[in-house]
Amino acid sequence: MFTTFDFVSKNYMQLLNDDYFMKIALSEAQNAFDKGEIPVGAVVVSHGRIIARAHNLTEQLHDVTAHAEMQAITAAANFLGGKYLKDCTLYVTLEPCQMCAGALYWSQISKIVFGAADPDRGFQALGTQIHPKTKITSGILVEECGAILKKFFEGKRKR
Repeated sequence: MFTTFDFVSKNYMQLLNDDYFMKIALSEAQNAFDKGEIPVGAVVVSHGRIIARAHNLTEQLHDVTAHAEMQAITAAANFLGGKYLKDCTLYVTLEPCQMCAGALYWSQISKIVFGAADPDRGFQALGTQIHPKTKITSGILVEECGAILKKFFEGKRKR
């Protein structure tokens, strides 16, 4: 027998789908864009709750490892109090690079959802292994995720 809470909770969780969380990752990408960073945003979700938000900080921190995914992994691990991100999903606007894929492998994250593919530097094109238990979903809000990157790099070319 369902209670009112079960019904409301189930309906609420249906609203919290991949598009919803990718839109939040896109808002993080916009934060990066506004700071002159390559506009990649990420969020980590655990049991329907955002536990980490991040965007690229490589320019601000003068650190080539300060990708959105790396920042999100660290924040999520700190929130959880441990290094493993089991039962967590990473939403990121651009396919993770080889470095980030390696960190995601070691974090044992349960799922990676990304928007735009990176055919030159993405982990899939480079053949980087992801943890065998990690599920991958791609192409979520791909147009929006690609558009912010295109706008950023067009602006760079005009200078």
